[in-house]
Amino acid sequence: MGNIETAKLILDYVHRTMMHHAMWYAEVKHQYGFEKAMKMMQEVCDITYDIHLKRLSKILDFGTTDGVPAFLADMPEEQLMSLKEGVAVSWLATDGVWFQTVERAYGMFDAKRCNDSCWGQFSPLEAWSVKRFIALPEKPGLEGLKRAMEYRLYAAVNKQEVAEETENSFVFRMVDCRVQSARRRKGLEDYPCKSAGIIEYRSFAETIDPRITTECIACPPDTLERNWFCGWRFTLNKD
Repeated sequence: MGNIETAKLILDYVHRTMMHHAMWYAEVKHQYGFEKAMKMMQEVCDITYDIHLKRLSKILDFGTTDGVPAFLADMPEEQLMSLKEGVAVSWLATDGVWFQTVERAYGMFDAKRCNDSCWGQFSPLEAWSVKRFIALPEKPGLEGLKRAMEYRLYAAVNKQEVAEETENSFVFRMVDCRVQSARRRKGLEDYPCKSAGIIEYRSFAETIDPRITTECIACPPDTLERNWFCGWRFTLNKD
């Protein structure tokens, strides 16, 4: 093989590694449940991160700073923020390609069914990842949830806000949604994402703190007049 073919094979190796990692997680979760799988996932992630970083830094000859590649640590802030957004947008694009591929093959109903089920798996995993990344305590309450929302992938591509608060609740709104805004620019109706959103936001909040309940205020296809795309009320049940 020439360099191009070898480079493509290396990237395919990376994809296979990611998929194998995901399959290990899925099987361990199936066998032992979410909580035990997460404990093992944390151990696996800590060990393999160090293995990969050490090996790649040696092969590619880059230094490290506080456990990250030095070229990232030294990157200008604007470029680093663009990279963060680009990675998040690529995640969202992959999600959309999966949806459209299933829709073309089996129709909208099956695509929505797969989408909702996928969010039921991914959202608690993302919450676990965020909770671990920012070192939230076991039950961080509403303040912990608000902080965790700022670290979601969606936070890098959408505009969101905390709109209303009481002693035991707050309202979260998605002010600008990249997917829905793109559909409107194309003259399409809003995608009816309420079923996925209920699963997504509820499972995320419960993983951050099991005492938090989630209520959908409005989300497409709801026709409630509003200048935001979806709204959710999170309530802390201290009892």
